[in-house]
Amino acid sequence: MLNRVNWKAIFKGFAWLVSLAGVVVLMSFITIKKHEVTCKNVKIIIPGADNFIEREEIDAILKMGYGQLIGKKLEDINIHQIEKSLKVNPYIAFAKVFIDMDGIVHIEVKQRQPVLRILNAGGQDYYIDSDGLKMPMSPNFTADVLVATGSILEGFGGKVDTLLTPLAVDLYRTALFMKKDTLWDAQIEQIFVTDSHDIELIPRVGNQRIILGNADSLQTKMNNLLAFYKQAMPLVGWNAYKTINLKYTNQIVCEKYDSLAVKKAIARAVVDSNQVTRPSDSIVQQTIQSELKKAMVADEPVKKVVPSTAPVKTPVAKEKSVEKPVVKSSASAPAKTTSTVPVKGGGTTNNKTNTTTTAAKPKTVVATKEKPDTKKNK
Repeated sequence: MLNRVNWKAIFKGFAWLVSLAGVVVLMSFITIKKHEVTCKNVKIIIPGADNFIEREEIDAILKMGYGQLIGKKLEDINIHQIEKSLKVNPYIAFAKVFIDMDGIVHIEVKQRQPVLRILNAGGQDYYIDSDGLKMPMSPNFTADVLVATGSILEGFGGKVDTLLTPLAVDLYRTALFMKKDTLWDAQIEQIFVTDSHDIELIPRVGNQRIILGNADSLQTKMNNLLAFYKQAMPLVGWNAYKTINLKYTNQIVCEKYDSLAVKKAIARAVVDSNQVTRPSDSIVQQTIQSELKKAMVADEPVKKVVPSTAPVKTPVAKEKSVEKPVVKSSASAPAKTTSTVPVKGGGTTNNKTNTTTTAAKPKTVVATKEKPDTKKNK
């Protein structure tokens, strides 16, 4: 009995042979074409809104390393070498160069995207990009990103480099987190590092300092801050607190301003008719308010009322005799009254002690400290 012929395998082998022959013919055609065709034009594409590097600078790099490209034969243009020379530039993260058969050299450049600007303790000024690499300032363009100042010891050698200290890594993580969130990108304006290496956030709306500590549990800390904004700020106002401390697990510790000092500051404030309000601040405030409203609407439970047809029985309470305590009045001890204002989430605000307790989560506690009023004690 004759073995059956595997026509399927034969057909696949023939197809691969034809494809390989086609590739060889095409490559030989391209080689011949390169000998004949010269470069007619150079197209440079720089996507993005940032302008750290201009087309003129790329032209200068090409002319310095390879002379005039237009008029050269395609076989004399080394696209891989051009890519390497472009990537040396500290503002270029990626470069792609290719040539079509019409004699046009295409150059596509991707710029580095800064997320944080560092002003370290030694006076050096540089950026940290989205990949966590240090990059220098540009004379052409200044990026609108967070600025970190204070006791920052991370140095910069003038070229693209990795982060060396844990504090710089925490600053990078914090800035990257803020940039990805619409609300915090609009609200947080600056980062400050204290002498004890605590990270503090400076907001656009409100005069308080937000003590973050480090970059651990960022999502939890900022969720607690958002809950505090929704529950406490509508009751006391945006300028009532001096500090908001997020360092501790599942709780927020706040310190209020001296009420007498705040009143004096408001009395001394004079509106300047020549002062021009920055439109960016108003836009930021509108963005923050809208984001808070969205978050509050999303957190409110939907209550459904189901009508009941069953008769309602009213329980009859049994009378009990209760002895009323005897209250002794004294002229030297005036009566004290304490009023409490309920806070959404289970906390209360005590007007007597000026202590606010707010729950960002079931275990979240907010404690405030107010400086004693010396004039009242006198």
